[in-house]
Amino acid sequence: MIRLFLLTIFALLGVEAFMKPATTYSHTRNPHSSSSLMSASAMDFSEAQGKPIKCTAMVARGVNDMKEEEITVDVPKRGEVRVKVMANALCHTDIYTLEGSDPEGLFPCILGHEAGCIVESVGEGVTSVKPGDHVIPCYTPQCGETDCVFCMSEKTNLCPKIRGTQGAGVMPDGTSRFKDKDGETIYHFMGCSTMSEYTVLADISVAKISKDIALEKACLFGCGISTGLGAVWNTCKVEQGSSVAVFGLGAVGLAVIQGAKMAGATKIIAVDLNPSKFDMAKELGATHCVNPQDIDKPIQQHIAGDLTDWGVDYSFDCTGNTEVMRSALECAHRGWGESCVIGVAAAGHEISTRPFQLVTGRVWKGTAFGGFKSRRDVPRLVQRHLDGDLPIDHFITHRFDSVGETTKAVDALHSGCCLRAVVRYGPQ
Repeated sequence: MIRLFLLTIFALLGVEAFMKPATTYSHTRNPHSSSSLMSASAMDFSEAQGKPIKCTAMVARGVNDMKEEEITVDVPKRGEVRVKVMANALCHTDIYTLEGSDPEGLFPCILGHEAGCIVESVGEGVTSVKPGDHVIPCYTPQCGETDCVFCMSEKTNLCPKIRGTQGAGVMPDGTSRFKDKDGETIYHFMGCSTMSEYTVLADISVAKISKDIALEKACLFGCGISTGLGAVWNTCKVEQGSSVAVFGLGAVGLAVIQGAKMAGATKIIAVDLNPSKFDMAKELGATHCVNPQDIDKPIQQHIAGDLTDWGVDYSFDCTGNTEVMRSALECAHRGWGESCVIGVAAAGHEISTRPFQLVTGRVWKGTAFGGFKSRRDVPRLVQRHLDGDLPIDHFITHRFDSVGETTKAVDALHSGCCLRAVVRYGPQ
């Protein structure tokens, strides 16, 4: 009688589901089915909401050991958002972690942090986005709370709200939303883990964007392009008529060149060991291209003594090589030159220079995500692109389809001729 009474009450309250065992929604994509051809905006996630989802992901089990696996993605908890990843771009930071160079690298994990997604469901208390919204995951969160001195200051974008758990590879409550087929935990990566058909994010790490941009292009704003542009516009605030040197001509370095040109820099020196990158650098605004192997003196001496008088106003390291970071600083103008470190060095590496370089007026600084406040500024960058002020198509040099082709994208990134390889996971 008591059980019958309780079941009746639960039914009246609409919570009879609590008396049933949990079910799991299986996400499978048949490329020949009509449903796989529908537009992204027409996707219906109602069947999966409130249930764990089985899907495909690239799971990194250890150093240089990553393969396609079926995983289970749990429902979003309070303050969390579950998204369908539509396109993921590979960044060298993913490879850097896969190769064991990341001091915070944890295995097993799901890598990836540069993606265009659609919100599938939201957890309790989430009001900033809703199912169907187009979003970009942001590894630099923005809580926006009035008691967060970082979010309230225009001097930085380094919100520490979830820094501890993000670095530990878990969600803000200290647990993971990923399980492998044996029920074992898989760690998150940079708060994003976008090498998966579905992922779960903290709501403060989600930037809502216009639906007018293709998600395979929108993903570029999740890391490299924004980082390069912001280093110029926010961190160094390059002025009209400035001189600039850029070390490393990957996607970030080329974005620095593009940003410097847009800021009005009149001398832009591009430095790389791979001369095949020089044509693109020139198209984006480089006035000089230098291969350090082609000169008979240290590159900083060549820039400061032969290409400029006293050095450049601003220099940017986009390599992650600590020796190059030193060269970038030492080619900065005596008295006022600024050098910005963008590239992330491997674990255990340290930078060094003679203190005299700083005493004589040079400034060494760094940037993360280009100083952009993610949830506020990423939508603005997307809108600038849609308005025609910020072209980005040239950064996508390789495209692949399905999670399993991520390994091909990794090979492309290693080839030296790839800026961004985008892997598309679903209908575009």
